[in-house]
Amino acid sequence: MMNKEELNELLEKYYNGESTEVEEDRLRIFFLHGDVPPGYEPEKEIFSYYSEALEVPQPAENFEVRLIEGIDAFEDTKNHRTLRRIITPIVSIAAAAAIFIGSYFFFTDKSQSHDTYSDPKIAYAETMKILRNVSSQLNSGARALEPVGMMSDVTTKSLESISRSTRIVTENLKPLDYLQKAIDIANPYEDKINNK
Repeated sequence: MMNKEELNELLEKYYNGESTEVEEDRLRIFFLHGDVPPGYEPEKEIFSYYSEALEVPQPAENFEVRLIEGIDAFEDTKNHRTLRRIITPIVSIAAAAAIFIGSYFFFTDKSQSHDTYSDPKIAYAETMKILRNVSSQLNSGARALEPVGMMSDVTTKSLESISRSTRIVTENLKPLDYLQKAIDIANPYEDKINNK
């Protein structure tokens, strides 16, 4: 049997987070099996709830490693976003410059154009040659933009990694719901005590 002074001392240590497991076990046993003095009903509710609730599972062995990897992946994603913020305007400016230069030559040549081929077969062959050249240039331009596509893939993979990490953290934080339920149980009693 615990006297009131010892009980108050243990409860104070418990609420300050300074109690040991042995002291918490003493409190738990006292509130479950002992004669609880008046005014300690909220604590009795809390400790009886803990005894009825399932034991809180420990995090997985590699939880810290996975958490750190998730944070690192997030940092990498953040760096990719910064890189994308720098590259996107540069690529946009280069594309605009290419369009303006191409337009200039197109319209300049068009105003001075005249038919230089009298034979339609030769004109057709020259047209095909020019179209192949244009196609080759467009393909090389498309290859130059492949790193931008790879950045998009990396971003998607990073976001999937963050999503997995978030899901794992959420699942591992579910046991804290027990604590919230205990607080909710204790609140009506605490209000009654404060109103007295």
